[in-house]
Amino acid sequence: MNRTAAELRAEAEAALTGVPALMLSAERLAAAATPGAHGKRRAGTGEDFWQYRPAAPGDTARSIDWRRSARSDAQFVRDREAEVAQSAVIWVSGAAGMDFSGAATRPRKADRANLLALALALALLGSGERVALAGQPPRTGRLQAERMGQALVARTRLDVDEDMPPAEALRPGQRVILFDDFLGDPAPALAYLQRAAGLGVQGAMLQVLDPDEQGFPYSGAVLFRSGSGVLRHDTRDAAGLREAYLARLAERREMLSRAALQAGWHFGTHDTAVPPAQALMWLWSVLEG
Repeated sequence: MNRTAAELRAEAEAALTGVPALMLSAERLAAAATPGAHGKRRAGTGEDFWQYRPAAPGDTARSIDWRRSARSDAQFVRDREAEVAQSAVIWVSGAAGMDFSGAATRPRKADRANLLALALALALLGSGERVALAGQPPRTGRLQAERMGQALVARTRLDVDEDMPPAEALRPGQRVILFDDFLGDPAPALAYLQRAAGLGVQGAMLQVLDPDEQGFPYSGAVLFRSGSGVLRHDTRDAAGLREAYLARLAERREMLSRAALQAGWHFGTHDTAVPPAQALMWLWSVLEG
């Protein structure tokens, strides 16, 4: 469906009214789920002093702080705080299927993905990292989080069933986090992982699904169609398809998990009926662990 410029502008203006609510929810989620994110310090190759620690096997003579060691019978190493050398790129699928929710009491997959993406960005920014949505320049600071929130709520949904950021935009040293339902053609995601692995880019994939997509509670006559409406399947016995559907879903997850592992990535799943903190904690652990 083609939209006029006036319609697009009206949609963008309406969407922007949701930025404060998204920011507030994301801030609360980030604070509750990643309490150690803000001010986190790690040993590394930076310039700022962090701590002295006893020398351990594997430390070279050059790493010993001989002046500090002279004041005791032990040898000490002067640790420096890690510099942030990487940037985190976050991408949320714009495919039409992300608009799905199986119940009015549950969020759309896109809304949950937006919340998790922004909460993760706030946690990473709070630890001093450079973060951006795919296609934007990575930056630090609170203003960057606000830019990301505005971009997430103002964008329009795509009339397609598959969406993936361009693999050509991958750069060495990046970490990439992908939010999608991964129910469409898996080929673009697999090709993306292959290119990322070749560049040494690490990251995580989070499959966001509605409970109806996880359990297939349908029965009787049902017309199934993809988010874009391109794919359709009419059946009079939906319950008879449940076993085959669940098997295909398990196969898809196994394939994506295996491909992610081979690329040095992490693959996880999230149910929109479950509180988002669990998914955010998993993302934080695999990225910072």
